[in-house]
Amino acid sequence: MDTGVSVVGSGQVSAAADVLRVSFSVEHVAPDVAAAVSQVAQRTDAVTTALRDQGVGADDLFTSTVNVYREYREPGTSPAYRGSHTLTLRTKDLTGFGRLLNAAVDAVGNSLGLQSLEFDVEDKTDLLTRARELAFRQVRDKARELAALAGYSLGSVTSISETHAEIPIREMTRGGEAAKYDTAIGISPGDQTVEVSLEVHFSWA
Repeated sequence: MDTGVSVVGSGQVSAAADVLRVSFSVEHVAPDVAAAVSQVAQRTDAVTTALRDQGVGADDLFTSTVNVYREYREPGTSPAYRGSHTLTLRTKDLTGFGRLLNAAVDAVGNSLGLQSLEFDVEDKTDLLTRARELAFRQVRDKARELAALAGYSLGSVTSISETHAEIPIREMTRGGEAAKYDTAIGISPGDQTVEVSLEVHFSWA
């Protein structure tokens, strides 16, 4: 059995968001699968065109999910099938959400759903490095304290295990309205927080 002490510590670092990701869904209900798929395809093309007209590049707009399924109906009623296509876009224009949303609503009206809105930091390399440093300092201080309480001197590190998590700013909503959304929707980018946790084992000196 290894002797020594194992300690867990964490470090958090935040930075201002620099990218916005938005997911829109386009849905249609029809009496058969073919009609549902056809209508969703047409409306998805309309939303795609509207967003590209607003400056969203082809590489920044992509399909997230596609679904077609039979809806539950009361016995004796006609069957219906729901088709859906979710598009996700990314943009560096953190204040352009209202403009993009209005363009998508204008394109397909009530067929549009807003699935998610998320601010993020594109490159987290520096954040992770700084969070890792903070976590290790905390671990080392705890280990020294525990060693002193136990009457030992702290030795070398024999193992390190790392996990990390991201805490994004996210808002969720569903449904669409034919009328335009208020372009002054009050969204704030906020900060993206990265947390690194370390479990470190020290031997006794």
